[in-house]
Amino acid sequence: ADGPANEQAAPTGLRSEGFCPCALFLFPASQCNVSLKKQRNRSILSSFFCCFRDYNVEAPPSSSPSVLPPLVEENGGLQKGDQRQVIPIPSPPAKYLLPEVTVLDYGKKCVVIDLDETLVHSSFKPISNADFIVPVEIDGTIHQVYVLKRPHVDEFLQRMGQLFECVLFTASLAKYADPVADLLDRWGVFRARLFRESCVFHRGNYVKDLSRLGRELSKVIIVDNSPASYIFHPENAVPVQSWFDDMTDTELLDLIPFFEGLSREDDVYSMLQRLCNR
Repeated sequence: ADGPANEQAAPTGLRSEGFCPCALFLFPASQCNVSLKKQRNRSILSSFFCCFRDYNVEAPPSSSPSVLPPLVEENGGLQKGDQRQVIPIPSPPAKYLLPEVTVLDYGKKCVVIDLDETLVHSSFKPISNADFIVPVEIDGTIHQVYVLKRPHVDEFLQRMGQLFECVLFTASLAKYADPVADLLDRWGVFRARLFRESCVFHRGNYVKDLSRLGRELSKVIIVDNSPASYIFHPENAVPVQSWFDDMTDTELLDLIPFFEGLSREDDVYSMLQRLCNR
């Protein structure tokens, strides 16, 4: 889509594309015999962040209970063996998620950028070289979230802000993602911020429905590490690898020339199709 990442024995991921409400905490079998109180505390923390899921967009078996009721009607899905098929989605709402384009951004394309495991990695487990430590209140208790910035994220955001109308769109909750965005975006690159409540809960994933933004789809790009986040509009996506702690990573830096070329295109689809083919 858009917390702390999934590690073997500690809660460390905050997203659906990485940050997930249902599987934030994974524990070894030796720790299964825990008290009811600990189980309750973990479930509270787990529900705070967006979903860790494998990115299988097939509907779960009918016998499997849904974690949450769908936010909108489910009307279509990917066929087996055809992961590029566009899923039918509801008609756009009368009121769009984004405000009118400002004079500053008139004529620019809109780039929707994910947060967790795309721009940062966050964890409840202390990180010695964390760039930010964000206090978050959950069920009356303050928890420290340790945030690590992806290499070259500053250069990437500054250049993107010059070229595009940029929107932060994450499946994490605002109480975590908003203060992280305050610390991350020192230049005011993000013209708007969208959180979990702006996603569509579809077949176990928080999906970012680009048709609800209020922008012409041929001029919208989504940058995200989770294919499940853009299953309605895969042809608008620039996929990136999930990032956790590799400080030699250069993906954001390497993408800058591509986006500089994309900003000059009339229609984003042909260039994004060439990227997909590569």
